[in-house]
Amino acid sequence: MPSKKSERTQKEPLGEFALIARYFAPLARGFPGAYGLEDDVAVIAPSPGMELVAKTDAIVGGVHFLPSDPAGLVAKKALRVNLSDLAAKGAVPRAYLLDLLLPEGVEESWIAAFAGGLGEDQALYGVHLIGGDTDRTPGPVAIAITALGEIPQGRTIRRGGASAGDALYVTGTVGDAAFGLRVLKGALAALDESAAAFLTGRYRLPEPRVALGPRLLGLASAALDISDGLLADLKHLCEVSRLSAVVEAPRVPLSPAAKAAIAVSEEGLAVALAGGDDYEILFTAPKSAASALARLSRDLSVPITVIGEMVRSVDEKHLPAVIDESGREIAFSSAGWTHF
Repeated sequence: MPSKKSERTQKEPLGEFALIARYFAPLARGFPGAYGLEDDVAVIAPSPGMELVAKTDAIVGGVHFLPSDPAGLVAKKALRVNLSDLAAKGAVPRAYLLDLLLPEGVEESWIAAFAGGLGEDQALYGVHLIGGDTDRTPGPVAIAITALGEIPQGRTIRRGGASAGDALYVTGTVGDAAFGLRVLKGALAALDESAAAFLTGRYRLPEPRVALGPRLLGLASAALDISDGLLADLKHLCEVSRLSAVVEAPRVPLSPAAKAAIAVSEEGLAVALAGGDDYEILFTAPKSAASALARLSRDLSVPITVIGEMVRSVDEKHLPAVIDESGREIAFSSAGWTHF
C-alpha cells in the first residue's frame, strides 16, 4: 500500500516547466528554431522570396467554447480559428505560439487531452508549436494563439482590394456554427439528432480552408474569414475597400441542417447571415475569374458560391445590403457578433 506521503506526491500538480516539458515540448520537435521550448524566444525565417504573415486570436471559456467541450476540441478550435485567418490572406501556415491561461484546479488529464488535440492538428496542417507562455487566471480557461504563415512577397490578399463590379463569393456554407451554439444551449429541440450533431460539430470544430487560401492568389481581389458573421465581416471588407455590396439572400449557401434549423427557428435566416464562428472565406474577385474559381472548387471539393456583387457606395457608411428574391431589401436587427 502506498504511503500517505506518496499519495500526496502523486496528486501534486505539475509545475509550469514540468508541464511544458511533458505536454508541449514534444509539439516543437521538428522545428529547429523552437529550441525544444527551452529558450525565451523562437527563431523563424521565411523561405526565399517569401514574407511572414502573423495573426493572433484568443478564445475564452464561456464565450467562444462551452466549459463542457472536450479539451482536445477546444485546442483544435483555438488553432484553427487562427489558421483560418492565414488562409483568407493566401498564406501557408508554418508555426504558432501558444498562451494558455488556466484556472486553479484544472486536471492534468485536461491538459494532456488539450496537447493531444494540438498534436493531431499539427500533423493535419503541417505546423509546429514554437513558443508561448502558461499562466494562472482567476477566470475561465483562456487560450491565445499567434499563427505564423508565409506568402510570396507583396501578395497578401487584403481586405481593401475590391473594385466595384467584383463578384462576392463565400466558401462552404454559412450559419451552421451559430445554429450549433443554439443547439448546445438547449434551443432548437425540434431538430432531428443528425442535424443537431452536424451543427454542433461545425461550432466546436471549424474547418479552415488552408488548402484553398493560397490558391486564391491571383484570383481574389479582397478577402477575410467569417468569424463575426457574414454581414459583420462583409461590412469590414466594404469599409476598407470604400465600397458597398449587395447580397442576394437566396444565393447564400446553406447546409441541409441549417435549412432545417431555419424552419424551426423564430430568428430564421438572420442567424445564418449574422451569426459568427463560420470560419469560411468571404472574398471578392473580378468576374473574369469565374471559370478559374469553378475549377478550383472542383479540384479541392470545396463549394465556392457567388452570393452578390460589390457596388459603389451611396454614402460614407459603406453598408452592405441584403435583398430577397424579389429584389427587396431585408432588414436585420443585428449585423453580427461584437466583442464588447
